[in-house]
Amino acid sequence: MKTSWLLSEITATLGGEGRGADVAVSRLSALADAGGGDISFLSNPKFKTDALASPAGILIVAPKMAAEFAATRSLIVADDPYLYFARVARLLHPLQAASAGIHPTAVVDASARIAPDCEIGAHVVIGANVVMGAGCRVLAGCVIENDCVLGEGCLLHPRVTLYAACRLGNRVVLHSGCVIGADGFGNAWDKQNRCWYKIVQMGAVQIGDDVEIGANTTIDRGALADTEIGHGVRIDNLVQIAHNVKIGAHTAIAACVGIAGSTEIGAYCIIGGAAMFVGHIHIADHTVIGGGTLVSHSIKEAGHYASSYPLQQHKDWVRNAVHLRHLNEWHKKIRKLAQALPETPDTQE
Repeated sequence: MKTSWLLSEITATLGGEGRGADVAVSRLSALADAGGGDISFLSNPKFKTDALASPAGILIVAPKMAAEFAATRSLIVADDPYLYFARVARLLHPLQAASAGIHPTAVVDASARIAPDCEIGAHVVIGANVVMGAGCRVLAGCVIENDCVLGEGCLLHPRVTLYAACRLGNRVVLHSGCVIGADGFGNAWDKQNRCWYKIVQMGAVQIGDDVEIGANTTIDRGALADTEIGHGVRIDNLVQIAHNVKIGAHTAIAACVGIAGSTEIGAYCIIGGAAMFVGHIHIADHTVIGGGTLVSHSIKEAGHYASSYPLQQHKDWVRNAVHLRHLNEWHKKIRKLAQALPETPDTQE
């Protein structure tokens, strides 16, 4: 594996405009920590002073910032320095290719069809009729139940569980502890026997291409139709997605979000951490939801929405909470007073 890259090699591979000496770098670093063999980036102008003082071998900067640096400074000028930084990170740290073979402790059903270049780790269990595309890596302790399908280049980190009949697209990454396809929370109340009667969850989960799902996230199978995750979706750790939810392409969901059943979230949305969604609602494409927001109804128009209560000292919060309890009462009083006021005739100019 290549351990260092010249500035000219980076720009030849990723684009951008190289300026200054053709120095070699071998790692990415923050501005304050970088040395002569490191590459760093400036995406926020408020850190310009740090960038000017940084001894980084190469700096990635936007065109409007390039003039701030000496002509002798080694720069890569890119329209989006943060995105360019992400691509350099992948260049310096490429994905590990599958080491073809099946570990002797793995249990693989004879009917499973696994591409010959796949890597199957220790204590993996693969059920009947599983289909696995080329170049997949299934690491230690994963369980893939019957009739699952994995596209090409998928990576399952240790202890991922795929319940029966779930389907992954190409290049899907599932981090440790993910559970895909567990039963949705479907129960009918039996009045006569005064108990819950479980509703069989007959759907599955479909995950599109280039999806990455964080550790200990759970996505439930559908009750009738499938739960669906679109292409390019990014889901953080500890997210709960209930049965029959649909997530549109390229939506990003931060940690600890909960999405109740049959909710549909559009494409290119951004969902802040710990947001909660009630069931059976629709969220428009390109919607942004702030962290900690309770989404209690459908959103038909894209925009930035938030409802979390601002942080304040506890004594002030208590006072405001007391007032909030009386809002409806005050509303009625103000409405009554308004009705008692004499009407003012309209004036004409």
